[in-house]
Amino acid sequence: MTGQPRQAERASVFDVETVRRDFPILHQTVHGKPLIYLDNAATTQKPRAVIDAVANYYARDNSNVHRGLHELSARATEAYEDGRRTMQRFLNAASAREIVFVRGTTEAINLVAGTWGRRNVGPGDEILITAMEHHSNIVPWQLLCEEKEAHLRVAPIDDAGALRLDVLESMIGPRTRMISLVHQSNSLGTINPVAEVVAMAHARGVPVLLDGAQAAAHGPIDVQALGCDFYALSGHKMYGPTGIGVLYGKLAHLEAMPPYQGGGEMISSVTFEKTTYNKVPHKFEAGTPDIGGVVGLAAAVKYVDALGRDACSAHEDELLQHATERLSRIDGLTLVGTAVPKASVVSFVLEGIHPHDIGTILDQDGIAIRAGHHCTQPLMDRLGLPATARASFAVYNTHDEIDALAAGIERVAAVLS
Repeated sequence: MTGQPRQAERASVFDVETVRRDFPILHQTVHGKPLIYLDNAATTQKPRAVIDAVANYYARDNSNVHRGLHELSARATEAYEDGRRTMQRFLNAASAREIVFVRGTTEAINLVAGTWGRRNVGPGDEILITAMEHHSNIVPWQLLCEEKEAHLRVAPIDDAGALRLDVLESMIGPRTRMISLVHQSNSLGTINPVAEVVAMAHARGVPVLLDGAQAAAHGPIDVQALGCDFYALSGHKMYGPTGIGVLYGKLAHLEAMPPYQGGGEMISSVTFEKTTYNKVPHKFEAGTPDIGGVVGLAAAVKYVDALGRDACSAHEDELLQHATERLSRIDGLTLVGTAVPKASVVSFVLEGIHPHDIGTILDQDGIAIRAGHHCTQPLMDRLGLPATARASFAVYNTHDEIDALAAGIERVAAVLS
């Protein structure tokens, strides 16, 4: 996602059939048909390595972290902090202290809006986002703007789904306090020129948050190379468990931000008169964390690293190219989101057929896609569409599955046209 990888990836020949054997859920039938899972932008499936890591933690090491003197607590703490170090390496953060564990991208953005935002945004100030944002990168800023009497501004996209970078640059003004944008669109697949956005923002003294929920699964992420101030991701979209994610923040920002929640672990000392807070990152991790989730997320990262991130990305690029070419030949089908570069997502509409009907009929063939507004209602309004159908790809998908998707769409058109 940032051009050159941080280090040479392990050379490997990508064997998708071997990869598929690692994912138990794929080996089943749905409505009597072999499952074809093409809803990876919503959530990815989990390899056996992740399932086993979580099961082993609960079977052998389950205990609370940071507080116990006994062996199980020591093991749990080491596993948890190893997960933090794993995510530091995954994002190339300068310090493990810059890694905050949260429930996912949604909580990460809310944390920044609710702490950094409340401290730094006032009446008349502006938050700048884009027209392709997920609701999770819209609503937290709306809530902040309502509270602070600030303004939410929206940079436009073109008809292909590409960010109007020139317009965004012109919208950065003296009252801009934050730019928050998606690294890769969940609805369109568009990969935004985020390094350029960060550079132009920093030239004006404006920090940048990147929503990496989609991008983190599809290529190397280097937050130091990008220069972003915050980066948010969700484990379940990158082969890890649900309910766990990461907020990366530059240490200076995190240290200046007030706590997000109060409770155990985020404190240094408590009296009825005054509380002093723990150091970063523990200041933002109140209460018992999702230790098993962190163990599973670390296992997911190590699994993808073992496959080779470049090999995974190349395979997914081939799937996207094949899907684009195959679906483009279907009469009455219009692809939605044709900007370059893009990754892993093909959204489309069929003339005269509602996307929900497409998804329902494909399900009867065992083909799982997503149909709806994809939590991007303002984007759908910009495109003049109530919804799209969306197929999204992961390391375990195959060309044959895409061919089956295309054949299924053709059957839908024949039945409902």
